[in-house]
Amino acid sequence: MVTNKQIAIFGEALFDQFPDGRQILGGAPFNVAWHLQAFKQLPRFISRVGNDRKGDKIRQAMQAWGMAVENLACDPDYPTGTVQVTINNGEPDYEILADQAYDFINAQQLLADQQFSILYHGTLALRNRASQSALHDLIAHHQGKIFIDVNLRAPWWQKDAVNGWLDNAHWAKLNHEELAHLAPQQNTLTEAMRLFLAQHQLEVLVVTCASRGAAAIGQAGEFIEVAPESGLTVADTVGAGDAFAAVLLLGMQLNWPLQLTMQRAQSFASALVTQRGATVQDLNFYRPFIDAWNLD
Repeated sequence: MVTNKQIAIFGEALFDQFPDGRQILGGAPFNVAWHLQAFKQLPRFISRVGNDRKGDKIRQAMQAWGMAVENLACDPDYPTGTVQVTINNGEPDYEILADQAYDFINAQQLLADQQFSILYHGTLALRNRASQSALHDLIAHHQGKIFIDVNLRAPWWQKDAVNGWLDNAHWAKLNHEELAHLAPQQNTLTEAMRLFLAQHQLEVLVVTCASRGAAAIGQAGEFIEVAPESGLTVADTVGAGDAFAAVLLLGMQLNWPLQLTMQRAQSFASALVTQRGATVQDLNFYRPFIDAWNLD
């Protein structure tokens, strides 16, 4: 395990377009990097945006938030990613366009001599061979842990490909519906998780279960469940899983026990769903967690 290094976040940066006309910065990897920056971890975000106004806005927002932009490339041919978000029965649905700038992340924009403690990636940006190749190159030089955050967005995924990326990972996070798509059906969630953990030789598997909370299982066999706080005023659930993932990475980086990491991840995700959208541009939102977790 590489120590005293930054976390690398690989994947899409985009704008979520809501029905009321709001455009909010998004993309699961971007959201995770945004939260980690607020938590003083200085992540390296590896992505690609278009040579357009939206791309400029992403770069400017990152700089204003204090994030490094050296690994945010500008693509001359493809636009900055946009996703149309609709809310149905309180849950977000996504319309994801093809051939966005984040599909064309390339190895040339990576810093070859830089090592990271943890490499985080999702699955959406890996729908294109260019970004797949860049991640393969990054993994080939990586000496730390790998965290995969599964995001199955039809029609942009293939089971064999996702299972292959899972085989490279140390930690994995996905939701209960995604687990059902990727794993043989079992009688209980616990049984399904134990089998999945063993199949992919993972150190830790985390499964989120929407309003029911989340569960984790580790190699030692410990099974941990956490539930959201009661009485929350939910604005929307966009980005709740990304908030959860950010704190999982924080726990990995700071060597928190898994039980504590899960409790803190659930606490932060519960707070995030009281806000509109997946990112919060007010550091005061993060201050209670920074203080409670001694991150200063």
